[in-house]
Amino acid sequence: METGVFELIQKGGFFVYPIILCSIVGLAIFLQKMWILRSKNIIPELFLEQLYSFLSQGKLGEAEVYARANNSSISRIALAALENSHKPKEELREEIEEAGRKETLELMRYTEGLGTISSVSTLLGLLGTISGMIKIFKVIADKPIVNPPELAGGISEALYTTAFGLLVAIPAFIAYKYIVGRADELISLMEEEGRKIMEYVIVCKQNDNPPSADTKGMFG
Repeated sequence: METGVFELIQKGGFFVYPIILCSIVGLAIFLQKMWILRSKNIIPELFLEQLYSFLSQGKLGEAEVYARANNSSISRIALAALENSHKPKEELREEIEEAGRKETLELMRYTEGLGTISSVSTLLGLLGTISGMIKIFKVIADKPIVNPPELAGGISEALYTTAFGLLVAIPAFIAYKYIVGRADELISLMEEEGRKIMEYVIVCKQNDNPPSADTKGMFG
């Protein structure tokens, strides 16, 4: 089986090798994003439950310590809200939005690489096809009578390179769309929770009575 694959790569010519490199990089990006875009890394349920418990009791100090000890995206947004709880509402909102933008950039990092790999793999396949066709026409131009076996090298390069390019480009594009959709979903949930946290913090600072524990956010 290994020999067969190696022979196919050889028949595909030079451009198969950068396509294989694209597949390796694309797989690495996909696995890395799948690891990062887990709910417990972004919006852990237990963290929010405990955070809202502290806030519902008006314990801003305990909530801040708890948020600082956590390493999720929503915890950093909550920490921005708690550290700036003394600021006016508009400034507090800006701080939370800035923290949200930083987390969004982190979640989307390298994602465009998958889309780029999909496009580059397709173009490399096309380039290999053109290279194979050039070889075919060169053989035809050099010899008045051409035997089919003499054209086999160019035909193989044209077809195999195209196939390899598409085999990498199609999964890379599907992975790209999935990762973008997953990231957008988590970002939307972060924005919702960020607004709720801000409301809790504002009420805690303005009133002696903290907000009702009935509102627990998305996991309540």
